[in-house]
Amino acid sequence: MPRFESLEAWQQAHKLALGVYALSRDLPEDEKFGLTSQLRRAAVSAAANIAEGRERESDADFSHFLTIAAGSAAEVQYYLILGRDLGYWTDAEVKGISNLAAEVIQVIRALRDSLHRA
Repeated sequence: MPRFESLEAWQQAHKLALGVYALSRDLPEDEKFGLTSQLRRAAVSAAANIAEGRERESDADFSHFLTIAAGSAAEVQYYLILGRDLGYWTDAEVKGISNLAAEVIQVIRALRDSLHRA
């Protein structure tokens, strides 16, 4: 299997992390250790778990890390909803990142399914 950087799932998760950092840059200072931290950690976790899992010894281990990565991307989706509902962002501001998170989940699931078929 190729290095993690060449996996579409990692590339999309990395784009998600970059987008989350850009979106969360303007959150209020009092959210620094709240929503900003949680949102960024979840986005980074999605890409990091793909990378870590790819370097594991077995497809079963990799599949486990992919499951965690998909969960982290779903966590990003929730934090976007929370931030929108708290009035930090509009629907339009979160739409692109939320759609990217959904795409990340879909690509991760496809990769995980391909491991089970191999």
